[in-house]
Amino acid sequence: MKNKKYLLSLTLCGIMAAISVVLQLPFFEISLPFIIPEFVKLDLSDLPALLTAFSAGPLWGGLVCVVKNTVHLAYGSTGGIGELANALMGVAFVVPAGLIYKFFHKKLGAFLGGAAGALAGAVISFPVNMFITYPFYIGLYFGGQAQPMLDMYNVIFGTNFGLAEVLLVFNLPFTFVKYMLSVIIALLIYKPLSPIFKKFK
Repeated sequence: MKNKKYLLSLTLCGIMAAISVVLQLPFFEISLPFIIPEFVKLDLSDLPALLTAFSAGPLWGGLVCVVKNTVHLAYGSTGGIGELANALMGVAFVVPAGLIYKFFHKKLGAFLGGAAGALAGAVISFPVNMFITYPFYIGLYFGGQAQPMLDMYNVIFGTNFGLAEVLLVFNLPFTFVKYMLSVIIALLIYKPLSPIFKKFK
């Protein structure tokens, strides 16, 4: 029985990881004109991982994030840096969400879990972007000089922020909103899809 449940969860993980990979393709990413720089984009590729965390458990949801980003290495252009950052933030998002929902198995529990996960993912985004993502992109797009990128933020928003302030004031809230969008969509579609998820339990 345990082996059957494991195989069903593994199958669900594979299906949802494949959907995540599709949602991470460039034509599903949305560039927002008021968010600088261009590599900061809105996507819903963590939505399948969240649904997996709700239906099969937090570890399976986290595995979807890892598999999605591992597959993305094949056609990504960041040498694994973007995938590593995305995986770390995605796991920080879906694992707390799945844990809370596991012990509070109500719609309110899904919302609270999703909100807690979105907050955790947003908080983790600060050190991840500070020490992994932005140093790489500053080197790739701005010749190793952070100031030109910061000037793009500061001109638009009328500020004089350094990197830490930019990440705290702009990127962290953006990450929270992005994850909360996945939470809201998950709440809207989870019940209609629950008969399908039950087949994997």
